[in-house]
Amino acid sequence: MSENRKKYNVAIVGANGAVGEEILNVLAEIDFPLERLIPLASSRSVGKSVEYNGASLPIIELTHDVFAEYGIEIALFSAGGSVSAEFAPSAVKAGAVVIDNTSEFRMDENTPLVVPEVNPQDIKKWRQTGIIANPNCSTIQMVQTLKPLDEAYDILRVDVSTYQATSGAGKTAMEELVHQMQAFFAFTLADAEHKAFNQQIALNVIPQIDVFTDNGYTKEEMKMVNETTKIMNKDVALSATCVRVPTLRGHAEALTLTFDSEVNADEAREVLAKAPNLVILDNPDEALYPMPATCVDKNETFVGRIRSDIYSKNILHLFVVADNLRVGAATNAVRIAQKWIEFQEEEV
Repeated sequence: MSENRKKYNVAIVGANGAVGEEILNVLAEIDFPLERLIPLASSRSVGKSVEYNGASLPIIELTHDVFAEYGIEIALFSAGGSVSAEFAPSAVKAGAVVIDNTSEFRMDENTPLVVPEVNPQDIKKWRQTGIIANPNCSTIQMVQTLKPLDEAYDILRVDVSTYQATSGAGKTAMEELVHQMQAFFAFTLADAEHKAFNQQIALNVIPQIDVFTDNGYTKEEMKMVNETTKIMNKDVALSATCVRVPTLRGHAEALTLTFDSEVNADEAREVLAKAPNLVILDNPDEALYPMPATCVDKNETFVGRIRSDIYSKNILHLFVVADNLRVGAATNAVRIAQKWIEFQEEEV
C-alpha cells in the first residue's frame, strides 16, 4: 500500500458479535488503509476487549457522540436492526459512511443495497442517505452466482432451497446446537432446551427461518425475493424455501435457474469460473463438490453440481456454498468499504 494513500478511522459496531469478530479477521488479512480501529458495543461490553492483528483493543461504549469524538469515517454496523436504526443516523451526521449489515435499511429506496461483484456502481448513491446496506447472507452468495449467468443467458426465473447454518442466527444459536448434541450423547436430548429456535435443531432440519408472512413465505424467503431484484436491478421471478440445518457455519443453496435461451452446463461452468470470487468445485466422480465444512474461513463462494435439466434445455441446476459469516456478512461489508474508498479516490 502506498505510504501517501489516505488512511481511515474505522468503527465496528457490535465488534464482539459473531459478524463483528469476522470483520476484524478480514480487516487483518487484507491491505486495508486503516488509520485507527474503534470497536464499539453496548455498555454491557465495556471492560471487555477484542483481538485485532495480534493486539487487544478495548471495547468502547456505543453512544451518539462517539463517532464525532473519534473522527470515524467508515462505520461498519452489525449489532441488530434496532441498534442500526438508532445509531446509524448519528454516525452519518458525524460524517461517516455507514455500511450496515442488518435488514433495517435494505429496502429503503434511497439506500443502495450492494454486492460489489454484482452492482458496485450503486455504491455511488451512498450520499443520498449516508448508508450502504449489506444484503442478507443467503442472498449474497446467490446473486454472486446469478450475475455472470444472467449476463450470458438472461435469467427468467430462480428457484432456490437453502440449507442455512445455525450461525446465521447468532452465537447463542450455535451454542444451542452444541449443547443439544452434548445432550444427545448423554441420552438427555429430549430434555434439552431450545430458545434460539422454535424446534430442536440437533439431528433435525427446520423449514422455517424468521416468521411467516401472509403469503405463506417466511421473511427470510421474502428477503431473497426482494433483495435479488434490487441488487440485480432487474425483476427476477424467484421462489425460495429457506431451511435451518444443524451445521455451525456455511450456508448451502440448491439453485434451479430458468433462462431465456438454451444453456450448456459445460459452457456455464466456464462462465462461472471466470467470475470474481467464485471457485468451481465440480468433479462428482472424485466426490468434489461444495460443502459447508470446506468453506469455513474462506472469502470465496463455491459452486458445483452444475448440470443441465433432464427435460428442458433452458434450465440449469447447481449447488452453491459460502461461509455465511464471511461472504454472507463480514467479507461483503469490507469489500463494500474497499470499493467505496476506490470511488472516493477517483473523485480526488
